Amino acid sequence: MSNRDIIVIGGSSGATVPLKAILGALPQDLPASVFIVLHIPARSLGLLATVTSAVAHLPVHPAADGMAIRPGNIYLGVPDHHLILDEGQIKLGRGPRENLARPSIDPLFRSAAASYGPRVIGVLLSGLLNDGVSGLEAIQRCGGVTLVQDPAEAIADEMPRNALSAMEVDLTLSAARIGDALSDLVRDAPGPRRPVPPEIRLEIDIAAGERVDSDVLRHLADPAAMSCPHCGGVLSEVRDGKPLRFRCQVGHAYTAEAVAKQQEGSIDEALRVALRIIEERAELVRRMARDGRKSGRAAVSEMYEERAAEYRQYADVIRRAVLRTLPSPEPASGETESGSELEE
Repeated sequence: MSNRDIIVIGGSSGATVPLKAILGALPQDLPASVFIVLHIPARSLGLLATVTSAVAHLPVHPAADGMAIRPGNIYLGVPDHHLILDEGQIKLGRGPRENLARPSIDPLFRSAAASYGPRVIGVLLSGLLNDGVSGLEAIQRCGGVTLVQDPAEAIADEMPRNALSAMEVDLTLSAARIGDALSDLVRDAPGPRRPVPPEIRLEIDIAAGERVDSDVLRHLADPAAMSCPHCGGVLSEVRDGKPLRFRCQVGHAYTAEAVAKQQEGSIDEALRVALRIIEERAELVRRMARDGRKSGRAAVSEMYEERAAEYRQYADVIRRAVLRTLPSPEPASGETESGSELEE
């Protein structure tokens, strides 16, 4: 192939507006195939309608297992299946979720990198946390071109900013300019093919649904003293992961930021349970002190009153900790909500 003919696009919260701008700028004679994964709710039908309305001059297809890849066509990730690219065809994988998503951006990006190397152009749009950054880094390692939406214009700037922090991307552009840039890049000759790192192929196999256990994980990750937020299994830290990433024994994958986000609810719940137990303990000991006074056991009553005061101090400490874990206030009226675009 004499040109860069594989475009992969990933996004999450706030990504549909820039996606429509990018697709609308693509030429009718586009000599490349386009693949899109957005982290949207399962069984959502909005993405197909959104893309079709934005790019009426190019055919749009929900991805199907075994579907042939043809230039000038756009393929969309479908709910509850990872979108995986193989030589000349699409595969749908039912492997574990990545950052709680299936389809996930990273398997699409990794599989494109492994199958097509320098022929790939990867585009990361608006979104939360750092989904897609690992896959974008895989595209770069395999010789592809990497583009990131300018965080300054992104509705949710975390994904673009985290990509720029983790790696040196080739281009950072506004959504209005990305479509024009793609129209030029797809006509350029790709660079030389590079060897595909074995850990990238292994993670593609996991996304496809291949067997994963501790022996398989040992090839790319080391056990960590943490548990999977989804299944409770042992997490292993992916070696040399960019960004810092983890996988559990059954393959669930998380970036460190995603693990931290999932832990927030557990921490809040644990603190509130501890607060309830200690307050109940303080109340019980207070009643025991009162009973001691009534029965004329002054020494026992004094001991229980001291314990009740001690438990109340513990409760005050935990109560302050609970208040510090509360989420930040919601945006003031008039500010844009990051997830509103996903429901079009």
